[in-house]
Amino acid sequence: MLTRTHASPAPRRLTAALAAALPLCLLGHVSASQAALVISQVYGGGGNSGATYKNDFVELLNNGSASVSVGGWSVQYASATGGTWQVTQLPAGLVVQPGQYVLVQMAAGTGGTTALVPDVLGTTAMSGTSGKVALVTSTAALSGSTPVGLLDMVSYGSATPIEGTPTPVLSNTTAALRTDAGCTDTNNNAADFVVGSPSPRNSASPLVSCGSTSAPPPVTPVAPSLEIPAIQGMGATSAYVGQVVRTSGVVTRLTNNGFYLQALQGDGLEASSDGLYVFTNTASGVSVGQLIALTGTVAEFAGGGSTVTQLTSPADIVVQGSGYSVTPTPITLPVSGGLERYEGMVVTVNGPLTVNQNYFQARYGQLTLSAGGRLETPTNRHRPGTQAAALAADNASRRIVLEDGNSRQNVNPTPFTGPTEALRGGDTLGSVTGIIDYGPSTATVSGPGDYRIVPLNPGAISYTITHPRPTYVPSVGGNYKVASFNVLNYFTTFTNGETIVNGQTGQTCVAGQTAAASCRGASNYTEFLRQRIKIVEALSKIDADAVGLMEVQNNTVAAQNLADALNGKMGAGTYAVAPGPAAGVIGTDAIKVSMIYKPAKLQPVGLSQIDAAPINNRPTLAQTFRVANGEAFTLVVNHLKSKGSCPTSGLDKDQGDGQGCHNDTRLQQVKQLRNFVGSLQAASGASDVLLVGDFNAYAKEDPIHALTSNGYVDQIGRFNTFGYSYVFDGAAGRLDHAISSVSLSPKVSHALDWHINADESLAQDYNLEFKQPLCTTCAPDPYTTTPYRSSDHDPLVVGLNLYNQYITASATSTSVVGTTGDDLITVGAGRRTLTGGAGRDQFAFRSDFTGGATITDFAPRADVISLRAVLQALRVQVADPIGQGYVSCGASGATDALVYIDPDANGPSPRRPLISLKNIACDALSHTNYIF
Repeated sequence: MLTRTHASPAPRRLTAALAAALPLCLLGHVSASQAALVISQVYGGGGNSGATYKNDFVELLNNGSASVSVGGWSVQYASATGGTWQVTQLPAGLVVQPGQYVLVQMAAGTGGTTALVPDVLGTTAMSGTSGKVALVTSTAALSGSTPVGLLDMVSYGSATPIEGTPTPVLSNTTAALRTDAGCTDTNNNAADFVVGSPSPRNSASPLVSCGSTSAPPPVTPVAPSLEIPAIQGMGATSAYVGQVVRTSGVVTRLTNNGFYLQALQGDGLEASSDGLYVFTNTASGVSVGQLIALTGTVAEFAGGGSTVTQLTSPADIVVQGSGYSVTPTPITLPVSGGLERYEGMVVTVNGPLTVNQNYFQARYGQLTLSAGGRLETPTNRHRPGTQAAALAADNASRRIVLEDGNSRQNVNPTPFTGPTEALRGGDTLGSVTGIIDYGPSTATVSGPGDYRIVPLNPGAISYTITHPRPTYVPSVGGNYKVASFNVLNYFTTFTNGETIVNGQTGQTCVAGQTAAASCRGASNYTEFLRQRIKIVEALSKIDADAVGLMEVQNNTVAAQNLADALNGKMGAGTYAVAPGPAAGVIGTDAIKVSMIYKPAKLQPVGLSQIDAAPINNRPTLAQTFRVANGEAFTLVVNHLKSKGSCPTSGLDKDQGDGQGCHNDTRLQQVKQLRNFVGSLQAASGASDVLLVGDFNAYAKEDPIHALTSNGYVDQIGRFNTFGYSYVFDGAAGRLDHAISSVSLSPKVSHALDWHINADESLAQDYNLEFKQPLCTTCAPDPYTTTPYRSSDHDPLVVGLNLYNQYITASATSTSVVGTTGDDLITVGAGRRTLTGGAGRDQFAFRSDFTGGATITDFAPRADVISLRAVLQALRVQVADPIGQGYVSCGASGATDALVYIDPDANGPSPRRPLISLKNIACDALSHTNYIF
């Protein structure tokens, strides 16, 4: 529905620069004195009750013997006795041949069943009974009830007589038809017209001979006038591709190379869209809210695997009014039948809408959104097959891309950044009003596409920070912590050929290649420092006892450089590179896996080992560690074949099952990995093995299934209903895994992905390109010396229970005392005094614990309290129980802290004390002292 907000001025022509010549313009023409153009039919009952036709119309006829060029002419209408005339301009280049009709469509009503096939589109609402119509050789609006200087005039019903006597009154089912097929013209309306059933004729109708005995000349039809829904049609592509047509509509939004146009009134059919895009390639010269008519060539713009119907080479643009607005059509995703039916239309997509991907936000002005919550990579949830395919279809139906409507890249300011200027995946937007479009949602036109919404008013979008940046690493419990981190090409040789070693230039990263081709990380030393700061911030906050690293430069410098930087922040000797092959060059790829560990916490058992089997393009790395109580475990770091650079044939070709390409190679690598782990267990005598790394396979794909169905346990999946470390094509899943042997699984206290990277915009990273000041037209650099967007993968963290003693308080005990080593003390209902002793102790409270414990020697830098079972019993499942008010701390007397729990987080009244910590102040505690 369209609403006129104020009266429009007289129509005016746009500048000639916007017009392109049409073939019909080449036809000869004569002045009005050499030919006759008359009004041959008038019908004002269109769309009224009982009407057959949906629109009013005026029919013209050239009843002379020569062609007539009508560019700059108009058809005008006024009420029966009124003197205010509404103008419908005839398009430039329109030449009417002898005996040819021209059908001028006017306003539509809500009734009628038959659409016209007009030559000219107008919007004037005519009376169905009495009124007057004039044919004028200019576009200036007439004035007065009896104007003069008209080419032709028809008064009907009770209208003011201008040309003789008016025709009889018309009705919803009758029209005034000039006799003799339109040839008669005595300048008396009553004599020249009869009243009968409307019979509209257009330029394609058979020519009529008005007294001439010679054969009619060949006729080049005028560009057919089509309503926008007719151009769009019922399918994905228009039936009029390549044809020049004329149409009209309201300008709803401008872009930098065109504008969107929507029909004044649609056809009422759900399957056809009422809008389309007009491609101008330059500034269009029109304004939002104008009602325009124009001629253009129908085309389908291909991109992202589909096409968008548009008009190209727009010409003869005529402004018919201004001040129009479009009432958006409300839609809720998913839409039955898809969004094709709304292409080019103004809609309101009902919120909330969740941000899924912001990778292209800064460069292309896009955010991938979804209704109904976050999108998960199908093969992260289901095995390849029917269920995964169903989830992929569901994802597609709930997904839409918020698009800035600008074909330029890296615009300033970056759009859609929200109130924090760093909108993250998982944050939400309210309803969005804009225009539905379709196009690529990746960096290439050939990549997959999505339906998009181009907002009418980006400033009106509301944002809710529902997934804020994590300010701490959630505790994973246990007395040892292991992490895995793909550090996204940590290279100490830069793409400009320089290295961090003074005086060296022209270095390369793969023999026989130039640095720019083989080095993958920082472009220069400045970028490298920015990269290193972020990675060090992330790793120091994780504070793991051992870390498996991926995408470290395959040299003897990079891993040690990172360890040195960490030690500079955390203290000398905190980290060391695992001894043996881990410290050297491994394989022939430009990148390798590596490992760092804390010598004060873990003792390497022998040297690191690599699996140099030919199937491994990046050799697997393993190191066995022994802890203080004598237990041992082996950490195995992996980086399997990527999904990129797809072959076109063979088993590694993308099979279309959602697993991407090189799946067979990854599967073979995993089979070899099982053999390698078996040999490690036999050699070390340690059955406990933890496999970490970037497996380049989602949780339910063949390579991971080959492990989890053969005696290994997916620890991220064990503790998380939706574990993810990576976002790709608008969906989240985990390529990074922590997979344990069966023997180690009971000792894993918790495992999680720390979401500092996958949800962050690419613009937050260390790179300098596409940002100020290097790019003066780009947006300001949002870089900060924080862990956020230190990589494109989230790190994962695993807690291990490798305690000296596992102590469970008996039901009748009043006190429990631990050992001088690391203890796991489990406590149920009842009041007790707990003493952990030396070491790193965990106090785990069961679901039946309701309060009354006192810990005499809690050490904030070493000990943890597990309230996971207590919160689960209270059905509290939130990301941050402290920040959200469920768990709090208050002073107890002058020296002690008291931990409280509030089951509804509504304030102090239902809050109950749980645990007293002797000689501890609340501000000495942090999130890392709790396991939730």
